[in-house]
Amino acid sequence: MTVTVMEEPSGRSRDVYRQTQDDIADEGEAELLLGNPHYTDSRHSENGLVGESGLNDPHSSVTWLDDEEIERLDFSSTADPANMFFNRVNSSEIIYQAKKKVCKMVGKYVMGDILGEGSYGKVKEVLDSETLNRRAVKILTKRKLRRIPNGEQNVRREIQLLRKLKHKNVVELLDVLCNEEKQKMYLIMEYCVGGLQELLDHAPQKKLPLFQAHRYFRQLINGLEYLHSCGVIHKDIKPGNLLLTLDHTLKISDFGVAEQLDAFAVDDTCTTGQGSPAFQPPEIANGHESFSGFKVDIWSSGVTLYNITTGLYPFEGDNIYRLLENIGKSQWQAPDWLYELDQTLAELILGMLQSEPMSRLTIQQIRHQSWFISAPKVTGPPIPIPPLKHDELRCSTVLPYLEAYHYETEREDVYFTEHDLNQELARQAATHAAQLRNSSSSTSVPNTKKKRNSSSIFLAF
Repeated sequence: MTVTVMEEPSGRSRDVYRQTQDDIADEGEAELLLGNPHYTDSRHSENGLVGESGLNDPHSSVTWLDDEEIERLDFSSTADPANMFFNRVNSSEIIYQAKKKVCKMVGKYVMGDILGEGSYGKVKEVLDSETLNRRAVKILTKRKLRRIPNGEQNVRREIQLLRKLKHKNVVELLDVLCNEEKQKMYLIMEYCVGGLQELLDHAPQKKLPLFQAHRYFRQLINGLEYLHSCGVIHKDIKPGNLLLTLDHTLKISDFGVAEQLDAFAVDDTCTTGQGSPAFQPPEIANGHESFSGFKVDIWSSGVTLYNITTGLYPFEGDNIYRLLENIGKSQWQAPDWLYELDQTLAELILGMLQSEPMSRLTIQQIRHQSWFISAPKVTGPPIPIPPLKHDELRCSTVLPYLEAYHYETEREDVYFTEHDLNQELARQAATHAAQLRNSSSSTSVPNTKKKRNSSSIFLAF
């Protein structure tokens, strides 16, 4: 950004003005004029179009400042804040009023507050007006999908897969609505109160107690076994894609990069991998053209289990390239402290994180592992699902919109400041004093009460 600073030769600074020109907005330039109460364009000086107090003044000087020098400028000592074009506002002098909630419907669903946002769109809570069940809607805009590689293709794939999947541990797609005018798509899904990643973020040391992690991991394997039986490879198993209901039922979600195997395929060979880098297996990190899809999900589930029980990742890197390099060339070994934590857990994770795909455990082998069969002892209370916006009960966010629609009277919201309030009180006091003087000076009609001016503003608190 280029800044022009103009001062009088005496160094005495006057009012500060900042004005942005439309014709140089693309160049990212702005001008700060010190000591010049009238804005002038320095590019017109050669044509003699600058005013009397402009750049043609031989007593004025022009200084060009870079970004670092601009940041060091102390305007408080060089200008009167009362005369600045932009003034600092004291928030205590402003009375704010909450934004009025507007009830909106998409089909038979009443919209609520936003639950989360992602690269594809946002997720809101909705209420089914026919069954009164809480649902979640994923709102997708075609404009955003076009910016993401394979965005529209991934969404179509996700819809096709979810329509035929129905399992306790797989999120269910209930309805799909389209708005061609707004270029939006609405995916209505069952409502979940939170996610496993959200649980980890609020947990001490970013990990779960072993007994709680055991419960979630068993549900993950149950859902994964169902997907593989349907010929579906998820490819992006991680805590962020594992949702939780109010009764702590785990739901596998986000099938944007999932793949459906051909019904006549002889094996589970895949050729594309688009999952999260930290959860990718060595065969994808090394750029293999084809690999076993089922083994990819086993590896990602092993990384997930390690993450939720230790709060760490088996492989790390300063950047994505170093991370993939470490995954591709390393043979992971369970650390000694993991064996001390739980030997059977360490053996299970080690079997799932074998660098050679054919050496990794299968789902059936996982089911026969000691840690999977025997639940760890309960050592304390489980990590609760964190509150949503300070609401521990996670009440429906749709209700305030319904209340505003059915019970609030139509009125125009009034916004005013404390300055406006003081002015109105002073005006009413002056009017009342004038009425008292007029009534006392009048002898023909004593003790007459005059009506309040109809233009007065009634202020309620």
